[in-house]
Amino acid sequence: MFSFFTDVGRWTAWQGVGGELDAQPGGALRIHMPGGQIASGELVELVPHSRIVFTWGWEGDVPPVSPGSTTVEIELEPVETGTLLRLTHRGLAPPPVAEHHRQGWERYLERLRVRAEGGDPGPDTMA
Repeated sequence: MFSFFTDVGRWTAWQGVGGELDAQPGGALRIHMPGGQIASGELVELVPHSRIVFTWGWEGDVPPVSPGSTTVEIELEPVETGTLLRLTHRGLAPPPVAEHHRQGWERYLERLRVRAEGGDPGPDTMA
């Protein structure tokens, strides 16, 4: 599961249509979304197979979440049936922005589950 956050090809198999990723602390993250938006940030922490922390925001005219203005923490825990993934996205305000991102992450984590289990979630069409 860890490699789905450290390899841009594996990442964009479940979210986005392309991007750049420098998988080291301080490395840049840019995910190109199907509607033309670009999510960008920086990798803050990578603990192999257990934890990924990165900043997150949107380039261009997508207020109020500017690049790097929020933080996403991913915790991975092995369980009997696979991997338990906990995602916490901090710094989102006001409430409609947080709700929009919650819905987006729920959709994308389902796509990640399908891909991680060897399935094909289909093309990313979220605009």
